[in-house]
Amino acid sequence: MGVPLAPEAAASLVALLDRIALEPQNLTTIEGLDEGIDRHLADSLAGLLLPEVFGATALVDIGSGAGFPGLALAIARPQIAVTLVESERRKADWLRRASAGIPSVRVVHDRSEHLASAEREAFPLATMRALGPLPVALELAAPFVSVGGAVVAWRGDDADPMTEAAGMRAARELGLEPQPALPSPAFPGARRRLQAFTKVGPTPARYPRRAGRAAKRPIGGERG
Repeated sequence: MGVPLAPEAAASLVALLDRIALEPQNLTTIEGLDEGIDRHLADSLAGLLLPEVFGATALVDIGSGAGFPGLALAIARPQIAVTLVESERRKADWLRRASAGIPSVRVVHDRSEHLASAEREAFPLATMRALGPLPVALELAAPFVSVGGAVVAWRGDDADPMTEAAGMRAARELGLEPQPALPSPAFPGARRRLQAFTKVGPTPARYPRRAGRAAKRPIGGERG
C-alpha cells in the first residue's frame, strides 16, 4: 500500500496474530494467518493512507476489541499516544496483556459514553472499526475530538442509502464535516472504505447521551 513499516514492527504485528490465535476467548471470527494479515493488519494500517491518521500525535480508538485498528497502529507507529477504549472486561484485559511493553498505549475499561465526560474533546483523532451504524458510531466518537481534529471510520461499502443519509445528518449535528471516502487497498477484493470526518465545531453538550441511548434512538432518524 506504500505505507512504510519497520521490520521489527512487522514482526510484532504478526506476533499479535499468533497471540490472538492462542487466546482461549473468541476475539475474532477470522481464522488463519493469511486472512488475519489481510483483514486485520493490512486493513488497520490502510488508515495510514489518510493524512489525519498518518500525521496524528495521539488518538483514541473506540471499541478496540482484539486491537484493530488501534493496537495495530500503535505497533506500527510507536510515536502516537494511543488510548484503547473497550467496555467488555475480558477484551480490555486482553488488550492490557497484548500492549504490555508498549509505553505509548493506554487501555481504558469503560463505556465510551462515560469516558467522554471526563476526557471531552481531549484528542486530535478518534478511530473506530465495526462500531455499529454510522450515526451511532459518530455519536460515540465525536465528543472525544477537539475542534480541528478528526474522526476516522473504517467502513464497509454496503451501507444502504437511508443509513448513509442518517449518518451525514448525524455528522452535521455533532460538529463534523464528512470528507470523501477512500476505497481501501488493504487486500484484493476488499469491500472497505476509510472515511474521515473533520471536527469543524464543538459537539453539543448533550452528546453522547447516556449509555445505550445512541443505539436505541440514533441521531438522524436511523433506528438500530
